Amino acid sequence: MTASLPNTDPAIRGGDGAAGEWRFHPIAVFHGIAARKYDAPRQGVFDGGNGVVEFAPDRNFETALRDLAGFERAWLLFVFDRNVGTWRPTARPPIAPSAGTRRVGLFATRSPYRPNPIGLSCVRILGVEGLCVRVAEADLLDGTPVLDLKPYVPAADAFPEASAGWVERQAADQWTVEEAGEFREQAAALLAWQGRDIAATARLQLSHAPFDATRKRVSQTKEGWTLSLRMFRIDFVADPAARRLTLLRIRSGYTTADLACPDDPYGDKELHRKFLGIRR
Repeated sequence: MTASLPNTDPAIRGGDGAAGEWRFHPIAVFHGIAARKYDAPRQGVFDGGNGVVEFAPDRNFETALRDLAGFERAWLLFVFDRNVGTWRPTARPPIAPSAGTRRVGLFATRSPYRPNPIGLSCVRILGVEGLCVRVAEADLLDGTPVLDLKPYVPAADAFPEASAGWVERQAADQWTVEEAGEFREQAAALLAWQGRDIAATARLQLSHAPFDATRKRVSQTKEGWTLSLRMFRIDFVADPAARRLTLLRIRSGYTTADLACPDDPYGDKELHRKFLGIRR
């Protein structure tokens, strides 16, 4: 891993007073397995993955990271660099309040679509080695630019009795997600071939409100349900009484004719050919 970062001062200010503009340069890059937005958990502490925060070389950051290993957690400030489009003054939370409107004020949410696309995540520190900080419970995408890292101090940062506003009125729709043998074998093969954990993504997508077609690509079939993840299809069945889902199998969304066509907008046709056992 090599961080591709500018060897420049981290912040440049333009203009005078509070209205002046600032330009910030990333000091590190996050490396993890979540490559697309739907791979990332809503909150890292609930279902986040492991990763590495790699700091830029030749900036004396090795010294700046000294003594960090004694902390259990750290705050990461980062850029939502994959977001496209403009922000809105209201946002629709992934779990809506049980009563009232389904949209709330943006600044009362953690929506990634913000006037300044800056994210904040509290990660668990696994180790500090040179310019790399190994972390767990991260909700960042692979390649995310990191602006700063600060230690988490429980005495100053933890307020467990604080009111959480509309979040306290959320209507939970949690489901247990299990895997059939066929699905488990297929997911393990895909992980070995290309490093993408499709099982983790499926659990993330389906563990809450699995049938909400406004937030995920789910459709009902004669056998049960199908979740679409880019060009893969995951068949699953539901047991409403037990609030349990079982992932049955993985299918390719490409036809044989599709795979014979040289056009490859997602760059994944070779993986699907391998998955289906098709030789070019």
